[in-house]
Amino acid sequence: MFNWLGLAQILVIILLILVFYRSFIKNTSSERLVRGLLGLALLWGLSFVLTWARLDLLGGFLHWTALFLSISLIVVFQPELRKFMALLGNVDEWRRIFKSGVDVKRDTKALDAIVSATEYMSAKHTGALIVFTNSLDESAIDKPGVVIDAEISSELLLTIFFNKTPLHDGAVIIEKNRIAYAGGILPLSKNNLNWKYGTRHRAALGLSEVSGAVVLVVSEESGDISIAEKGKFTKYDDMKKLRTKLEKVMYK
Repeated sequence: MFNWLGLAQILVIILLILVFYRSFIKNTSSERLVRGLLGLALLWGLSFVLTWARLDLLGGFLHWTALFLSISLIVVFQPELRKFMALLGNVDEWRRIFKSGVDVKRDTKALDAIVSATEYMSAKHTGALIVFTNSLDESAIDKPGVVIDAEISSELLLTIFFNKTPLHDGAVIIEKNRIAYAGGILPLSKNNLNWKYGTRHRAALGLSEVSGAVVLVVSEESGDISIAEKGKFTKYDDMKKLRTKLEKVMYK
């Protein structure tokens, strides 16, 4: 007998899975883990179908194969599994999805300062790494660095990233539109990147893979400006487009 309530529950479950996948998994290194789990689930289900069809030998073979692979999955996908668990515990990302709609007070002065400093550092080939987050996930960051807790200004950013200062190689962490830390050490991505990407880019991509943070990078070699988000890089040559993107990041 057809059950509308059962169908509705199935549709809700599918919707929740899709929202979770698009918000946490898509375009991250954990996507490989999810695909592996789906393949394992299909294999497991097929073993039961074959057993039901009285193909006991083949069904039993697939059943034990799926069991073996489920154990092997923990070893093979250990880095992805760690990142996947970090995403599950990312309170900032859950808050972004289910937030009540109350916006952070806009501070265009801070936004202008970041864009101005970024444009200057790009022209001068000064390397920079800036993390944007509403709530610092310390489990995703190796070391947050030195506490700054200061208002954002282009002068302060340029001073921090000046190549003679002790903090210039680390990341500036902007939390709730204030410079919270400087000299932060981020987890490096293990993905195979183009030869032109250095340690800053690997660090930016690495953090974006395991958290909801958005990371701005200025290349010391080329002066190129890029943003790492959800395990992907986007290059920005137009400062107006960069400002629009940072506005969405800071006031989302």
